[in-house]
Amino acid sequence: VQLQASGGGSVQAGGPLRLSCVVASGRLYSSSIVGWYRQAPGREREFVSAIRWNDPRTYYADSVKGRFTISRNNAKNTVYLQMDSLKPEDTGVYYCALGSSYPPDRYWGQGTLVTVSS
Repeated sequence: VQLQASGGGSVQAGGPLRLSCVVASGRLYSSSIVGWYRQAPGREREFVSAIRWNDPRTYYADSVKGRFTISRNNAKNTVYLQMDSLKPEDTGVYYCALGSSYPPDRYWGQGTLVTVSS
């Protein structure tokens, strides 16, 4: 299974950014869950958000609720993370992951760097 994350970049605080995660190979099942994690410099990787592939359930870390929105396009095998009202503490490498249970952590994509400046 290959996951390809993209969309990272540098943005000023308060600005938006949208990440994409394409499941480029491997099969997605109705039980699949795709999620986003992030790792800030000097800190452990933490869960950010996840979405189930075939039902509307979504999950968010408390730190991003109300600011981030996860969505998917099943036809494109793609999950998006719309990040609004970004804060400097959102800075980090963002990874997407796929699994069959919550939180998803079986397969990982490469990271994409998000830098939020104040």
